[in-house]
Parts: sequence; structure tokens; C-alpha cells
Amino acid sequence: MASSGSAVVTLPTDTEILITREFDAPKELVWKAWTTPELVSRWWPGKRGEMTSCEIDLQVGGKWRYVMVAGEGYEVAFHGEYREIVPEERLVNTEVFEGAPPEAGAALNTNTFEAIDGGRTRLTMVTAVDSKEIRDMIIGTGMETGAQEGLDIIDEIVAELTADDRASATK
Repeated sequence: MASSGSAVVTLPTDTEILITREFDAPKELVWKAWTTPELVSRWWPGKRGEMTSCEIDLQVGGKWRYVMVAGEGYEVAFHGEYREIVPEERLVNTEVFEGAPPEAGAALNTNTFEAIDGGRTRLTMVTAVDSKEIRDMIIGTGMETGAQEGLDIIDEIVAELTADDRASATK
């Protein structure tokens, strides 16, 4: 299945990447897909590999670490720390690619989960880095394609969760 390409990726400043995507599901379910290790393990690698570790300590100051083995057999790992958590509304965390040179530093991700008309959700993701060079390096990795794939899988996950909720409500 090809990516829907329905996420909008823009570069609002020299040091930011902005991704916006809407889902046909309430924000509680998008939040659940974003923060539950079993569900993150399904979408985070996109279609590029398999998740081998997904650690989430969802509290301010808590750490997270995601590891996948890419289709070509190499390991890719990221980690960070949660800075701000407003359940089902806002999640701010640092992100470090473990294969990057130390001077790349940590990105700061701000994810906002907004309820919109029709029981839908708008997810807004801002990644802020220290320089245009780092921002461009991230864009150059193919992250947009990977993000589109992962967000498409979240769309599938929230559809499943929505169907499960509806089935439970009719029992």
C-alpha cells in the first residue's frame, strides 16, 4: 500500500519542521496510538522495518527509546525525555538520533492533539532544532516519507480502536 501523503509537511522557519495530519477519530484514540508502546511499535517504523524495542515512561522527566531494524538489516534508535505532558492535548519531548554526530544535539518535538468538527482530530507536530543545517539534514534522511507511512498506520490503528469502541458500546 502506498502512503496516502495526507500529512502536510512545511518548513515554517530555518530551524523547524511542521507536520499536520487529521484523523477520523477522537483525540483520545490518537493520543492512545501515540503513547501506548504496543501501538507505537506498529506505526513508528512505518513500512521500513520492524520495531525491536519501545520503551515509554510517560511522565515529565520520563525517558523514551525506540529501536527498529530497518529492511536492510541495520539498527536505528532514537531516545529522549518528556518535558511536558497534558494528556490527550500536548506532548513535548526531546529526540536524539543515536547515529547522529554529537553536534547535532537534541530536537525538541511539540505534538498537539486538537479536537475538530465531526469527532475528528488534528495532530500538529513541530520539530525544532538548533540550525538550518540540522533541519535540512533531517529532511534529507527521507523522514517525510517515513512520517507519512507512520501516520497512515496510525490512521489504521485509530480506525480499529474506533470500531472496538463502537462494538463495546453496542454490547
